[in-house]
Amino acid sequence: MTGGEEIRAEREFMALCRAKLCRMRGEATAMLVGGAAEGDAVVDKYFNHALREFRKKVVEDLSGFDGAPLFFGRLDYAAGAVFDDRPGKESLADEGMAHTRTGDSDFLYVGRRGVRDAEGVPIVIDWRAALSRAFYEASPPEPMGVRVRRRYGFDRSGELSAFEDEPIEGAPATSTANGLLVKEIERPRQGPMRDIVATIQPEQMRLVRAPVNETVCIQGAPGTGKTAVGLHRLAYLLFSERERLRKDGGVAVIGPNSAFLAYIRTVLPTLGEVEVRQLTIDDLTGPGIEVTKVDDPQAARVKGGAAMAEVLRRHLWAQRREPEEEAEIKYRHRIWRLSEQDQAEELARVLERGMGYGAGRKLYAQRLAHAVLRRMECGSGTTATLAELGKTPGIRRAVRGVWPAVDPARLVFELLADPGQLAVAAAGVLSEVDQRAIVLAPRPRSVRSMRWSSLDLALIDEVAGLLGRPARMAHIVLDEAQDLSPMHLRAVARRMAGAGTVLGDLAQATSPFAVRDWAAVLAWLDRPDGTVEVLDRGYRVPAEVLDFAARLLPHIAPGLSGPKSFRRRENALRVIGTGTPVRVVVETCERALAGEGSVCVLAADEDVVAWQRELAAVGLPYTVLGDDLLEAERLTLAPVSLAKGLEYDTVVVVEPARIVAAEPHGLQRLYVALTRAVSSLHVVHAEPLPAPLRV
Repeated sequence: MTGGEEIRAEREFMALCRAKLCRMRGEATAMLVGGAAEGDAVVDKYFNHALREFRKKVVEDLSGFDGAPLFFGRLDYAAGAVFDDRPGKESLADEGMAHTRTGDSDFLYVGRRGVRDAEGVPIVIDWRAALSRAFYEASPPEPMGVRVRRRYGFDRSGELSAFEDEPIEGAPATSTANGLLVKEIERPRQGPMRDIVATIQPEQMRLVRAPVNETVCIQGAPGTGKTAVGLHRLAYLLFSERERLRKDGGVAVIGPNSAFLAYIRTVLPTLGEVEVRQLTIDDLTGPGIEVTKVDDPQAARVKGGAAMAEVLRRHLWAQRREPEEEAEIKYRHRIWRLSEQDQAEELARVLERGMGYGAGRKLYAQRLAHAVLRRMECGSGTTATLAELGKTPGIRRAVRGVWPAVDPARLVFELLADPGQLAVAAAGVLSEVDQRAIVLAPRPRSVRSMRWSSLDLALIDEVAGLLGRPARMAHIVLDEAQDLSPMHLRAVARRMAGAGTVLGDLAQATSPFAVRDWAAVLAWLDRPDGTVEVLDRGYRVPAEVLDFAARLLPHIAPGLSGPKSFRRRENALRVIGTGTPVRVVVETCERALAGEGSVCVLAADEDVVAWQRELAAVGLPYTVLGDDLLEAERLTLAPVSLAKGLEYDTVVVVEPARIVAAEPHGLQRLYVALTRAVSSLHVVHAEPLPAPLRV
């Protein structure tokens, strides 16, 4: 069969798979809307409910595959290895593998999800299935029974347009065939991040398939795919442990900002996973509260520090007081009294239990009600209940006077707005200098007029956690974790019912509380036994760009080795010193826009407005990347503070010296900016380059 004939045959098989997928969806939808089957009450209540949930899930699972190639690879086994119809013959087909047979070969197709024919026989297997590992891990030294691995290429419309065969069994150990792999990695893109199921490498797949009960912390250099690995691990866990994860609270992805979440928003749905919450850290800690302030570095260091947990605990418990008056409880025209001593005795019994503030308050109310009930029963008898007594004004008033209810936001406001209260709560914990750094000046008139920062929300969440346990989730993927404060990490830990996936790069830490090692992060997450893994082979960023950016590493992360790139690319790096930076930037953007792919101009945050005027003056259509806006035009103008985690085909970094000078961690911020390019990086400057880049 010629190459053209084989491509036509593969296209026909792809069309067959899509028809089978449509049939699967149609059948599931018809069953879903068809109503529950009739039966006895037990069947109606349990079996049919479970059946409808299953049908609904099938429809949801199929919803992300409109237009996506249904398979991206094929494995060629010797005839009989995958399917053998001789009676009693064990084969891989016995384990439910998709298969076809041509001549002396059995073929196994690997795709984004499993597809079955009308008889229920798999014709494409899910990339997460155990036996799909051979597609990612088979090699000449360990062929895993695979003779040839085939990868497919697709044109812009998604139609299969090419294939590449890589000999495995019997091939030299150095045998490679990665033309289509490199082409897929380099393929120009615009808009949201894509999945990487067709290009996952063995070291990445090992982390994707990590056990569900293992917390994995991935230190990943730029372009190593750490975010993609985290998302694909979540998809894999939902495939292998779906019911367990759903029962234990579901799963979530926590990212640094809304722009980042918009960038990754389509990855999991494309993989068939639609039941994943995607949140920013502020969504988690302060739902419904708008962040309108950024703390200065000194205030951020203090507010984000773990010592604030003790300050807040003290301030919360300082709200509790000793009984100061007799309590009168009126019930059905009679009055019952609890003396100060009676109340103090009940209070002491509660405090002996060592309970949290919220739980202790509830128990104290119950004990007061029970004390009154005992007195009633010693008299002529009563039909009163603890619930009824607990609702009486007298009990409520007595509890309020000793153990008041607390609003977390108001408590934090009062602590930060009153130097006296802060001094009492922070004695021996925070220095006077640190206290002055976080006291509000001028003091807002009320909690309603308070402007909150992200770290303020973490403080509010800490108080809320002392009052009651928040809803927990079975698995959390935490991205860009190197920039989270200890207080943020404590908020995440309170919600982790099981293990998690922690992603980040110490070299890209730009916050005032940047960490030097991942052990501290895992300790704050209450997962000290988590495994730290390193991804240092970059696939997305060309070697020339990584080598240039790596000049900063000795100054920002001395303990980290420079990342190694999977590929080199001609003209991937241009460093242009010029007296006319505007002209050079505009010309560079125009050349890039004449080709394919996304283009981004990265500038210091304070320079973005000026660059808006310059780009508008020459008539270039562009979008300014905001905290809740993903680019709509091919050309994006972005402040460096929002660039972390994003990628563009062509990146223009303007005035690196101004980026460095803008903040204490300016070199780290510049490192982020220099590593956003997938195809080419252009560094344009009129001011001298920062010293590490002049080497």
